[in-house]
Amino acid sequence: MPPPSVRLTPEQLARRTVGPRTGDVPVKPITISAYDPGWPTRFAREQARIRDALGTRVLALDHVGSTAVPGLPAKNRIDIDLIVADPTDEDTYVPDLTAAGYELRTREPHWYEHRCLWTPGHDVNLHVFGPDCDEHLRHLIFRDWLRTHPADRDLYAAHKFEAAARHPNSASAYVHAKGAVVREILQRAGLR
Repeated sequence: MPPPSVRLTPEQLARRTVGPRTGDVPVKPITISAYDPGWPTRFAREQARIRDALGTRVLALDHVGSTAVPGLPAKNRIDIDLIVADPTDEDTYVPDLTAAGYELRTREPHWYEHRCLWTPGHDVNLHVFGPDCDEHLRHLIFRDWLRTHPADRDLYAAHKFEAAARHPNSASAYVHAKGAVVREILQRAGLR
């Protein structure tokens, strides 16, 4: 199980931010849209672009997050988990991803050595983790559970709408507001 959600301080947000951006303010206010059946096609395009850029350095590449769950409303942003041999060795993957149109925006050594790259319009979050990362495995378990449990999918959707309405201009507050329901659903999916 992930630890209970904790809201990040401004100092923590600043330390994880890469490049000229405010650590917590989204590019545009957070809004939740109805499920778009075009999201899997968008993922497939990004998947091809990432595989073309990195080749065999891609150990796994998965569509995760709400856009990967048919019928689930979501932010209009594709979340992708990329597994590489060593996320700390940025020279082995970041330059090629940059050339392919992604920009490193987040570096979190304290959290599974997570890196996150965005497309210019921030319509993709490319999360980079190492092999056997607990967070990547939780992403897959959560996605697969929601795909097969409509009541939990709908429960999560309700929390997403509420969190976005309460915190449209704070990414960390939006994520924090969903934390308890995510843990609750992961417990039902068998995580302890």
